[in-house]
Amino acid sequence: MRHNISKESFAAKAKAISDLVKPELPLAAGICVLAGEILASKTHPTIFVGLMGFLTGFFISGAAMITNDYFDLDVDKINHPQRPFPSGRISSSELIALASLFSIIGLIAAAFLGPIALTIAVAMWIVSNLYNWRYKETGLLGNMMVGLCLSMLFICGGAAVGGLANGIIWTFGALVFVFDLGEEIAGGAMDMEGDEKRSVKTIARVYGKRHALRISGFLFALFVMISFLPFVMGWLKSIYLIIFVTMDLVILYFAMKLVASKTIEEGRTRIRQLYISTTFFIIAFIAIRVVNL
Repeated sequence: MRHNISKESFAAKAKAISDLVKPELPLAAGICVLAGEILASKTHPTIFVGLMGFLTGFFISGAAMITNDYFDLDVDKINHPQRPFPSGRISSSELIALASLFSIIGLIAAAFLGPIALTIAVAMWIVSNLYNWRYKETGLLGNMMVGLCLSMLFICGGAAVGGLANGIIWTFGALVFVFDLGEEIAGGAMDMEGDEKRSVKTIARVYGKRHALRISGFLFALFVMISFLPFVMGWLKSIYLIIFVTMDLVILYFAMKLVASKTIEEGRTRIRQLYISTTFFIIAFIAIRVVNL
């Protein structure tokens, strides 16, 4: 009987930790660092370098997910009382211990990638925690901080393989920053009611939903323009142009639908479509890149 209770207690705690970390997001972050290594490499990164890159992204991002819930406790008690921390499934001491553990593992993994990669990882850790602690409510500045952290994942991967001079890695960093900023601003236009309770100064709340969506649409158009840079500079072969042009057309289509969206549900659907489409094309690009290395 005690054995069964122990198993159930362990399973419940594991589920609570999973809900706290939101593993799909740290997994994506780990893949972004690995993708940065592949994009900046003239050869495939070693298994060790690839693993350390993935662990860096996974655990630094996981630490940010955990500290986010720590600083959002008062809001989550009202809006998301079922989440692990406000519901009591995770205690304050457990949360702090997990955040510390994830931070330490992520930074140790980054240290194995070299001093530049470690410096970038430390910068990501600092920016993400500053965002969670104080700058989430600033609106545009907070949006830019999130975009910066995501772009630094690719840059960290490039640094791990000595590829910081590679223009492709900086192009992808810029693409991720611009895309995420457009997505964050559009998301603010869909979350105005919740943001009002938190006094978040999003563009949508300050200047109106239509204005925010137009700015978001401009950023997606800027994304398309930046995507041609590797071909203008001669960094990529023409085979990749097929992927980029197709991706750009899909993004422009959904971006126009987003700007013209009439309801919150439709807007959120368009944002998800933009995210899923871009993720698919980036994976396709990396797959072809791996084959051609």
